[in-house]
Amino acid sequence: MFSKFKNHIISRFPSLAEKKLFLAVSGGLDSMVLLHLFKKLGYEIAVLHCNFQLRGLESFGDEEFIQKFCEQNNIPIFTTQFDTEAFAKDYKLSTQVAARELRYSWFYELLEEENFDYILTAHHADDNLETFIINLTRGTGLEGLTGIPEQNDKIIRPLLSFSREEILNYAHENNIEWREDSSNASNKYLRNKIRHNLVPVLKEINPNFLDAFQKTQSFLQESQEMVEDASIMVYQRVAKEAGDDIHFDLNQLKKLPNYKSYLYQWLNEFGFSAWNDVYDLVEGQSGKQVFAEEFRLLKNRETLILSPFSGLLENEEFEINETDSEVNFPLKMTLCNVGHTTFGSNRTIFVDAEKIHFPLVLRKWKEGDVFQPFGMEGKSKKVSKLFKDEKLSLIEKEKIWILWSDNQIVWVVGIRQDERFKIENTTNKILKIELQ
Repeated sequence: MFSKFKNHIISRFPSLAEKKLFLAVSGGLDSMVLLHLFKKLGYEIAVLHCNFQLRGLESFGDEEFIQKFCEQNNIPIFTTQFDTEAFAKDYKLSTQVAARELRYSWFYELLEEENFDYILTAHHADDNLETFIINLTRGTGLEGLTGIPEQNDKIIRPLLSFSREEILNYAHENNIEWREDSSNASNKYLRNKIRHNLVPVLKEINPNFLDAFQKTQSFLQESQEMVEDASIMVYQRVAKEAGDDIHFDLNQLKKLPNYKSYLYQWLNEFGFSAWNDVYDLVEGQSGKQVFAEEFRLLKNRETLILSPFSGLLENEEFEINETDSEVNFPLKMTLCNVGHTTFGSNRTIFVDAEKIHFPLVLRKWKEGDVFQPFGMEGKSKKVSKLFKDEKLSLIEKEKIWILWSDNQIVWVVGIRQDERFKIENTTNKILKIELQ
């Protein structure tokens, strides 16, 4: 196996020989074989070990075992201990997800702190098969069937093309010691049920099942690459990026023979899961929306608008004092006294400074807000009616801030100034307010 592994590394990852590599080592069979292989290659390596404190003394035994091995073989080692169960409880995660979050967060911190290049894990072909089956049982798109990537950013999985049987045989042939994780024998976890009960049956039906699976998955990966290429080309025709938002032209989208697949491809990474609701928006009423944890999708006439979901509360207010010449939050604005006006715009207003009472207040608009639009002396108008006239979408409305002085609207920011604060012939002091 060593010759095969060496050729695989030289072929797939030729630059690793010149890099500083962290090896994630649990003490189990797979990671100890990975450690032995890279030690034999003579690459510059160091070991990372996480003690998740999930198996009592057994967890500490794993840590002691790896520390002893590294000391005997003069290999640098970094260890850490996590209260995984407390973290899982605090963040309402499963134990496995919590362990993953803790592990990779620590890995990336060390990459930066110690100036290493990559982290290598011991995932192998059987792990890939189990992940495929897990995703299949839960329901997934094509990307869920393409398996564990061989490289993902700074994470490399050099054993992914090797089977558990090959790894076990290599360990026996080279007298490699490892620690057995007692939890692997339990069917408490779905992965273990698949490993113990389903995979042996598949391999009994076809002794070469793992090879056949890897070939099939290779075809699926090629298909996924084709899908991604097509998705990018169609996206350029259908979507338009506007600041933090993305606008999807429904007239163009509905011309596609299978637009649902494209929507899934574009929106999956934003955390949406209620896909039937997403698809229904295409033919739904204007104003309907679907939420993910951090994003929202809004139907606005013949457009779907994807936007970040704002965490600001409707009743939040921000004061601007008379001494403030610059505002950086929640908007970027400048305030300064000037001797004359210039041509105005929606982003700049000039007001009679003597009519202003500080502190000014910025807050989101509310139903019932009323102002006197610039140029309409003596006539009031609801802010909501202004939005309707401007044909603003719900998302655009939610982004609007109102500038107030002494409970009177000075400016519907970025849209319309109030008539009551305009410059007149009798004005002695002019205040310029500009949205950056």
